[in-house]
Amino acid sequence: MAPPLLLLLLASGAAACPLPCVCQNLSESLSTLCAHRGLLFVPPNVDRRTVELRLADNFIQALGPPDFRNMTGLVDLTLSRNAITRIGARAFGDLESLRSLHLDGNRLVELGTGSLRGPVNLQHLILSGNQLGRISPGAFDDFLDSLEDLDLSYNNLRQVPWAGIGAMPALHTLNLDHNLIDALPPGAFAQLSQLSRLDLTSNRLATLAPDPLFSRGRDAEASPAPLVLSFSGNPLHCNCELLWLRRLARPDDLETCASPPGLAGRYFWAVPEGEFSCEPPLIARHTQRLWVLEGQRATLRCRALGDPAPTMHWVGPDDRLVGNSSRARAFPNGTLEIGVTGSGDAGGYTCIATNPAGEATARVELRVLALPHGGNGSAEGGRPGPSDIAASARTAAEGEGTLESEPAVQVTEVTATSGLVSWGPGRPADPVWMFQIQYNSSEDETLIYRIVPASSHHFLLKHLVPGADYDLCLLALSPAAGPSDLTATRLLGCARFSTLPAAPLCHALQAHVLGGTLTVAVGGVLVAALLVFTVALLVRGRGAGNGRLPLKLSHVQSQTNGGPSPTPKAHPPRSPPPRPQRSCSLDLGDAGGCYGYARRLGGAWARRSHSVHGGLLGAGCRGVGGSTEQLEESVV
Repeated sequence: MAPPLLLLLLASGAAACPLPCVCQNLSESLSTLCAHRGLLFVPPNVDRRTVELRLADNFIQALGPPDFRNMTGLVDLTLSRNAITRIGARAFGDLESLRSLHLDGNRLVELGTGSLRGPVNLQHLILSGNQLGRISPGAFDDFLDSLEDLDLSYNNLRQVPWAGIGAMPALHTLNLDHNLIDALPPGAFAQLSQLSRLDLTSNRLATLAPDPLFSRGRDAEASPAPLVLSFSGNPLHCNCELLWLRRLARPDDLETCASPPGLAGRYFWAVPEGEFSCEPPLIARHTQRLWVLEGQRATLRCRALGDPAPTMHWVGPDDRLVGNSSRARAFPNGTLEIGVTGSGDAGGYTCIATNPAGEATARVELRVLALPHGGNGSAEGGRPGPSDIAASARTAAEGEGTLESEPAVQVTEVTATSGLVSWGPGRPADPVWMFQIQYNSSEDETLIYRIVPASSHHFLLKHLVPGADYDLCLLALSPAAGPSDLTATRLLGCARFSTLPAAPLCHALQAHVLGGTLTVAVGGVLVAALLVFTVALLVRGRGAGNGRLPLKLSHVQSQTNGGPSPTPKAHPPRSPPPRPQRSCSLDLGDAGGCYGYARRLGGAWARRSHSVHGGLLGAGCRGVGGSTEQLEESVV
């Protein structure tokens, strides 16, 4: 009975093994070996009791939850060198006993929060040789306490989940080499007391922040797990920020400096400590004094130089650090922008530039010119805010705030970027100190104010937004009656207008210029052709004149019939043949003769060209002429 039972057991074991794979049952553990089998997916009939599953060097493209369902005893999973581009959420959800996961040599681009959920006892995670550009912050949360080996080398990572990596107390080896990491957060490895190897080779690190972890590499007896640190192949900026690292004497490494220019190319450990220097900040330029109208935007600028690049801060008139808010914003390049200024923003601002070598300061004076609001029709306190005037402007523009048949304020000659505001003298009233124009567009709700002298009744608005709707109001400001009185403000009228769309450049001038250019070009060709034809005629005429020689009649005798020979008649002396002259058939009618006809012809074409360009000067694009009484807007 023994042989039939053995055959039955072999048959049952063969049925549990996938057809292209090889199964080994050694020491009560089942290993399923499916490497180099040309598989396109995970075999569905893998024995769920498998402890080791090798699927390397196949063509698997995606992983999902059904692939490893109920494989709670799996300890080692190898998926190296496949074509995996996607891992579904909780694809390893049932692998609670998994200790080693090899995913190197695939095509993973991203790891989501649920991509690696499930293996709570994972110790070795190999993700090298992929195309990872992003790893979610919570991708490693399920095995933070158990992971000992993490390999993220040869990817496209600029950032890694530093918070998660810093919370792995059992981590021994961390490979981050051959990525695009350009900065390490301070204290990223402070809690990794068991870390023995950190590889940062071939990244984009210019500096390294001080960390207690790195001091363990100086003395092997200082800790039971001395650190082996590799950071060659980075563009190190060898200044005072790296002086702490230079003091960790390690002459056997080959790190080099990339900057500053005086230290570029030199071995990091061979540079004396005295040459690791920094330059204190220097304020190169800054705004010294700025005046703005109340409600307008204020931009304070400050630029500083130094090595390393200084960090910029602003201190306000109240001696407090200016931070980002709904009204103000401080940029890293040293620019401070206040969106809507008020009287409380006026005062002295201090720009502070700091780096490890020192600091530099500069003072900027901001003055906010108060608008002359107040008097009759104003809000409580005698000074209405810009929002009050804006509301009345819109009401009057819709016809609710004026009873006159003709508008008191008109906007004419509107173009894409300008418009002429006109108003009449109006009915006699209080003496006008000055006029105030306020307007805003549909593109920006911020009011813009313009002050106009009392003697003017026109104002040319410039720098408008093309294709926008504008609301405009005109106010008359009257001087105060007494020293304690406020300035009286009277609304004269409002108007609404729209600017034209942005128009292309003038094509008529381009056409004229092109026509003149073509005329000059054709004229030049004709002059050249006539010059060649004339030279040919001259050469031909000179050759013909030299070939025709006068005939000489000497010793001429006539035959007679025996009579005396007649006395020959004397011929008058022949004058020498006239010298052939230049043909004048192509002359332009100049009374001075035929010489220089090419030059005269060229002059004629030149005069023609000048006349064309003269016409261009008169036919070009002409702007809209303004009245001599209008007041043009100046750029503040």
